[in-house]
Amino acid sequence: MSQDLVTCEWRGPVALIGLNRPAKRNAISDALLAALEACVTQAQQGARAMVIFGHGPCFSAGLDLAEHRARSAEEVFRHSRGWHRVFRQIREGDVPAIAAIHGPCVGGGLELAAACHIRVADTSAFFALPEGTRGIFVGGGASVHVARLLGVARMADMMLTGRSLDAAAAERAGLVTYVEPTGNALPRAEALAAKVAEAAPLTVLGVLQALPRIQDMAESDGLFVESLVAALAQTGEEAQARLTAFLEKRAAKAGGS
Repeated sequence: MSQDLVTCEWRGPVALIGLNRPAKRNAISDALLAALEACVTQAQQGARAMVIFGHGPCFSAGLDLAEHRARSAEEVFRHSRGWHRVFRQIREGDVPAIAAIHGPCVGGGLELAAACHIRVADTSAFFALPEGTRGIFVGGGASVHVARLLGVARMADMMLTGRSLDAAAAERAGLVTYVEPTGNALPRAEALAAKVAEAAPLTVLGVLQALPRIQDMAESDGLFVESLVAALAQTGEEAQARLTAFLEKRAAKAGGS
């Protein structure tokens, strides 16, 4: 059953993880979340990059409210902490994650996208946090991670008024990094993942593990950690080989976006 709810396909060093509940607009049920966790765990053990996308008409319409309605306060609390655990595995793992977004990316779907390191949206995508209009509150990490991307004021507006952002507005707000024509989010995400998979492991470690933590540090502490990570990465064997190739004009030149 878990294989039906989430697909996991390997293309070289890239794991493609697909939410596969299209009839329910990829609403995240407990079973789908468990299947997602299993696929992410597998990807963390062997991939160099992963792409998370949605089969069918959208990325994800968010939490499966049919399961949520009858829970007690304690059950909602533990359920929320379970989402935090799974999304933390994506956000704080060792493998860069890219979200390929089309159609609705709403509520818990937006929280999943926010757990990824890069977000690619096509022009059919839109983003919303409708929890406020439904009398509930976010529970999958949005109050920390979506707010850091959008800013507290914009997130409060979305929750209180039900406002949604289209792909262009989401890009302007810093929520997504790339906007592609409709139907092109997944191919662009795959191309980016293939490029990311070529990054030096110590560089990836710095970007995924040090960079987010530096944002929470005092300036002097952040700069100190930056120097430590630079020393670690720059003296690595792979960095030395790449620097030599660059100096000998054997390395590819940096390209555009």
